[in-house]
Amino acid sequence: VGEELRRAREEWEAVEDIQSGLVGKSAGSAPLISFNEALQHFQTADLSECRKKIQATVRRQGLAALLHFLFGPPRLQQQLQGERDLALTIAQCGLDDNETVHMRILQTIYKKLTCSRLGCPRYGAHWEELGFQGADPGTDLRGTGMLGLMQMLYFVMDAQTLPLAHQIFRLSRHETQASDVMPVLLQNFPFCIMSVNITRIVLQALREERLSRECNRRQQVIAVLNDLYTAAFLQLYRVWKSQHKTVADSGFLLKELELSTKKKPKQLLKSLEAYVSRNATSVADGIQRLSPPSGSVGSISGSRAGEEINFTGVCDLQVELEGEARLI
Repeated sequence: VGEELRRAREEWEAVEDIQSGLVGKSAGSAPLISFNEALQHFQTADLSECRKKIQATVRRQGLAALLHFLFGPPRLQQQLQGERDLALTIAQCGLDDNETVHMRILQTIYKKLTCSRLGCPRYGAHWEELGFQGADPGTDLRGTGMLGLMQMLYFVMDAQTLPLAHQIFRLSRHETQASDVMPVLLQNFPFCIMSVNITRIVLQALREERLSRECNRRQQVIAVLNDLYTAAFLQLYRVWKSQHKTVADSGFLLKELELSTKKKPKQLLKSLEAYVSRNATSVADGIQRLSPPSGSVGSISGSRAGEEINFTGVCDLQVELEGEARLI
């Protein structure tokens, strides 16, 4: 009897190993994690080793230092420097397979982007489908660390930005077939790699003190970083879609986006604010149109009759930026 029990236990463990390989360790049962819950983890975790590696601001010498002191942006207020350092510290933390919160962040991003209820293996080709370069997302986080995943998490877990995340993700997987008459250029691009590059741009703007004025005004740092990340992704999406860009244009567009982020962050943030406001109005109008007032025949009149409620049209708008920061 003892031998039979031992064999049965070994067989059951083998089945569990196979299931773990198919859906990822605890992936199917692990609950989604919110941005605030993940942030609380980093606020309370021991990040002393990562904190040693941060460089809060760009070091300037000679004339550059003098010009920055005289004519540069204001310094970040003292009470906000701890939050800035936390963001920079998270950017020094690598993806840790043994850290449950890290794995939940990764799984949440996968589930929200793919609209899947199931998890996925820690390694595999499915990450390439999301826009990482290989089977291990951790290798693509150099320069942004876990902050790269945290900003993706914010993007997909905020109800106001999730529709935009889905639209950008769909565009990144563009698969239009070329016809014999008119060849069509594919607009696909690696979504997650693009996201990590935008996080890198936002981080550099923070270290160059380009965001200090906005952070001081709002008395926040991480929230400003997240909003600027979203605004930059929105701007990239608008240009990419409206001007039919391809991956061959990505280097130039990212350089232009970096200039915009550093020189005109307030303008990018205003464009995001207008986008969110317009979307909220569109949803409210759509609900009202679906509920005709008493006495009406129930039909929807006007040029928008029968139109599906979505945000795609909003994302086609072009934003005018000043000077060299202009992307369009």
